[in-house]
Amino acid sequence: MNIPLLDLKAQLVPLRNEIVARITEVVDSTRYIQGPEVEGLEREIADYCGVNYAVGVSSGTDALLVSLMALGVGRDDLVITTPYTFFATVGSIARLGARPLFVDIDPETYNIDPEGLAEILDNKNVRERVKAIMPIHLYGQCADMNQIMKSADAYGIPVVEDGAQAIGAACPVDENGRTVWHKAGSLGVCGCFSFFPSKNLGAMGDGGMVVTHDKKLAAKIKILRNHGAEPKYFHDVIGGNFRLDAVQAAVLRVKLSRLAAWHKGRRRNAERYNELFGRAGLVDKGMVKLPVAIYKSRDGAAEEDYHIYNQYVIRVRKRDGLRDFLQDNSIGVEIYYPLALHQQKCVKNFGCVDRKFPQAEKATHETLALPIYPELTADMQQYVVETIARFYS
Repeated sequence: MNIPLLDLKAQLVPLRNEIVARITEVVDSTRYIQGPEVEGLEREIADYCGVNYAVGVSSGTDALLVSLMALGVGRDDLVITTPYTFFATVGSIARLGARPLFVDIDPETYNIDPEGLAEILDNKNVRERVKAIMPIHLYGQCADMNQIMKSADAYGIPVVEDGAQAIGAACPVDENGRTVWHKAGSLGVCGCFSFFPSKNLGAMGDGGMVVTHDKKLAAKIKILRNHGAEPKYFHDVIGGNFRLDAVQAAVLRVKLSRLAAWHKGRRRNAERYNELFGRAGLVDKGMVKLPVAIYKSRDGAAEEDYHIYNQYVIRVRKRDGLRDFLQDNSIGVEIYYPLALHQQKCVKNFGCVDRKFPQAEKATHETLALPIYPELTADMQQYVVETIARFYS
């Protein structure tokens, strides 16, 4: 049995005719830059995320970059983030001449440790240089925004949510003694999303989005995404070419209407994996540690999008050997991530060499992502778990 890590063909087949028709409309309109498709997607994403404004941009990386630009992040400023994520996070900080200030991760969620964040901010000399906090909602589960926002609000530091893997995920926040659920991207000053093809909501190429409640910030990002021009050919600021293509917007509008069902399918598959691993005895024997959905039921109130499982990541013994064994048996897997960001060569000049991030480093040696896409069948998942059991037998 051949099981890829992700099967975009299976997703495309039932949508192909509708997508081709929408792309053809864009082709015939000759409105290829900005235009009604991008504006329509922006309205729909804003509504979906529960915010007032959304601004389409060229990629998830550029969403992070333009957000930091709009906040005035510059040379020698500090941006707090996690060392365990995709490189785009630290890359967007470094491109502005700013410096990442890493906080280790929570070992259960792989998201930034809120206690570590609070400890960093207790240092006044450091805090005064911090221009933004950038939590990552890794693998499709929100970081602890309840605690993160308390720490940020205490010192008036803006929060830029990196939701590249988490569009539609929700988390609980305490508001006046009651629990209120909020979508990823709606709690910070802005949220950033990626539409890379492998994401739950993926384009047919690159694309991204910034969402916010702040009208002035949204307007500034719209200017920055178009070379800082306002009006045309007049530049008070330096921006970039961060525009979202109309063709990609058209594709995403078709897919957005299916996103809730795809999330549900991923959660179903995650539950099935959990059951299969339990029956196989791999959890009790300590060979496999399953992902923890910490918001699945909070204060007795379940929220449907407690996790969207952009990845299903397990911790395992003999990780590299298991990866090779699964690949030899035609099962696609991936390591997210084999190096923490502070271990990357180009990041070592940011003063991270002498600092330790044990949880992030431990995760780089133990984690493995399994196929989780909605079209995965029960038989395919059974084969995955049986093959893992064979490796440990």
